[in-house]
Amino acid sequence: MATAGPIRINSASASKFDSKNLEIKTKSIEQTLVPLVTQITTLVNHREKVGKKSEKTCKAIERVGQAVNLAIERFVSVGEAIGDNNADIKADMFDACREARLAGENIAKLTDITYDESGQVMSPADKSAMVRAARGLLSAVTRVLLLADRVVIKQIQAAKLKVIESLNKIENTKTFTEFVQCFSQFGKEMVELAHLTGDRQNDLKDGKMKAKMAAARAILERSTMMLLTSCKTCLRHPDCSPAKETRNGVFVNMRHALGLIDEVINDGYTQPVQNGVTPSRNTHNALQELLDLVETARVTQADKSSRDKMLYVLDTVIDTTQDFTDSAYTSHEHRERILALRDRARTDLRSLANVGTAMEKRISKQHEQELEAYITQMCKTLTDLKKQLQNTALDQASEIFRSNDDQDLLANLKEAGSLGDLDRMEEHSGKFSEHSEQLQEASRLLGHIAGTAPLAITADYTENNIKCLGPQIVALATTLAIHPSSKIAKESLDVFCDTWESNINDLSLLVKEINDCCQGKTTEKQVYLSLPRPGYIPLIKHGSTPKCIKPAKLDAEEQAKIAKLGLEMKLMTSELDAETDKWSDPDNDIIKRAKNMSSMAYSMYLFTRGEGMLKTTQDLFKQAEYFGEEGIKLFRSLKQFSAQVPECSLRTDLASFIDQIPSYCQQLLFITKSPTMGKIATFNKVDNTIQETQNLLSTISGIVPVCYVLAAKTPTPQTSDSYDPWCSQILVGPTRSTTSSSCHAAEDGGDVKTDAYNAAYSVM
Repeated sequence: MATAGPIRINSASASKFDSKNLEIKTKSIEQTLVPLVTQITTLVNHREKVGKKSEKTCKAIERVGQAVNLAIERFVSVGEAIGDNNADIKADMFDACREARLAGENIAKLTDITYDESGQVMSPADKSAMVRAARGLLSAVTRVLLLADRVVIKQIQAAKLKVIESLNKIENTKTFTEFVQCFSQFGKEMVELAHLTGDRQNDLKDGKMKAKMAAARAILERSTMMLLTSCKTCLRHPDCSPAKETRNGVFVNMRHALGLIDEVINDGYTQPVQNGVTPSRNTHNALQELLDLVETARVTQADKSSRDKMLYVLDTVIDTTQDFTDSAYTSHEHRERILALRDRARTDLRSLANVGTAMEKRISKQHEQELEAYITQMCKTLTDLKKQLQNTALDQASEIFRSNDDQDLLANLKEAGSLGDLDRMEEHSGKFSEHSEQLQEASRLLGHIAGTAPLAITADYTENNIKCLGPQIVALATTLAIHPSSKIAKESLDVFCDTWESNINDLSLLVKEINDCCQGKTTEKQVYLSLPRPGYIPLIKHGSTPKCIKPAKLDAEEQAKIAKLGLEMKLMTSELDAETDKWSDPDNDIIKRAKNMSSMAYSMYLFTRGEGMLKTTQDLFKQAEYFGEEGIKLFRSLKQFSAQVPECSLRTDLASFIDQIPSYCQQLLFITKSPTMGKIATFNKVDNTIQETQNLLSTISGIVPVCYVLAAKTPTPQTSDSYDPWCSQILVGPTRSTTSSSCHAAEDGGDVKTDAYNAAYSVM
């Protein structure tokens, strides 16, 4: 049987689609073609066997051909139905279905059994005829699938246009009542767009396109809350120019994200080619390309063409490394090493080029030895330069998280705004802007050393998000300073600061992933086990088998509530991961159990997005039961630890946290083991399970940092040699507060925390 590998279609029979049109970009289309490829491979390969075929073999081949033809007939019936419902692709779809039907019939004819004059069975058609028929069939079927994929793209575009139209209406609202109505509609449309783009992201094969879609969806997710509060602030203070500036910035970011979605679904990204070399997005790619060219010089003998390419790529390397040497945050030692390695690379390439020029005139044994020596030397220089750039970028990022200035800077801005002190506001705004520039610089350098295209793209968008959000926070703080008694301005500033902290969390995770990539480690987050497509809960009665699963459609309010709870849980797991990563002793019992519980909670978050290994509500309840049992084990470990800590105020705080764990665990276990029947009861049980999980997780997130401080001060057999918070490794950033989950009543405008707002908030 043929194995399922990358499928490429290239056939002249696709009259209206060239080879680029037939490129398969989604996993669903590729997986659909695999069984057909397997069957066709069987038909093609039968001619490779030497000798006359028996009647039994010929009949088996005939059955395969007939099965293929029958499957194609059913397939094109579905395709024609899709064409009937979509007038814009109807003509192309019917043409592709006609070709597929003819190709299927041709396959059946070629595999028919025929007899010669003596009555002996004749082998089916020769291999060349079968290959031509198979290519025609695959080409036609692929055309049908790609045309059907256009329908999916059209659905995403239609949902995107609805969101754009709603954004335009929100932008032009003048009253709170009108704003509430527009935002309600906007929320429903955002839910649908979130579902469609999430499905598309999971289906894409190209890692770069997936990273772009993820970046766009993250911007829209976080901008939804900022849009709500910034619009409320602007409506409350219509004459305040900083408030208008903030609101307009949110609209710009959301429209850019929607444009990015359009780019991804239409695959509009192309890279120009200069001098026969594809320009590199970052320094890592340029260095890797240069290393490959230098290695190839053993074959090309550094001829003029390869010398020109190497010189061009080296110039690209030098240009991109200027971001490292020109950075004000790069240490003098790192800068000097980079400059020295760049000069050495130029010298090595010059020596290599001289040998290549000499070998064009006359090849000798001495020249071959010199060529090999210079190739080895230059490869070492380039490898050293790559490591030096990695160290520079990672050290700069590590320094930012070691200083942990974000919370202090944000607190100073909030305080100055609340006091209405514009002079202090200007002073703290300058410091915050400088810190923002440092974060942007770190993101840019991380993008240069990113070992994969998705990581480089993520770094680019992280830099851009920080660049856009910084001035918005300053503008909102200024708004609060102008109107220090405004609750709505304070609420808006809190939301933007929470978003800032979420972006810093993203940056800290990116640092860890890039560091792991540089060390050759995998960066996939672990989960223990973990709702089908958002909006559906597979109802399953306790004690029944998975065969009884019956999906139940949730309404918009229920979808939004589950999605919002899931996102809050994800933020809590990020906080807990950030704290546990500070501990240098991975075998510490408290940390092991806290990490286990974080992974379990993360799998439950994936369930709310329709992802992961938890497929049914029964899976979710079982996972929550394990979560509660693990919490009881953690409680015992914490009690032992607390008994070893000397009397102090922190120990009292720790004891109050620890005493909360048993009640949360018992409540969670009671909920998961209670029987349910019907959609409403099951939904309520899911809701309560996630909320109780959040309560327990929140308590643990408060316990771990207290244990960290106490363990560092308390030399015990369990913890005495286990704590070095900055142990020469790039660690996940410091604890960040979770995004605010509540929205206060609008001043003079009523409460705009509607069900539609819940539907729009954090569903992506």
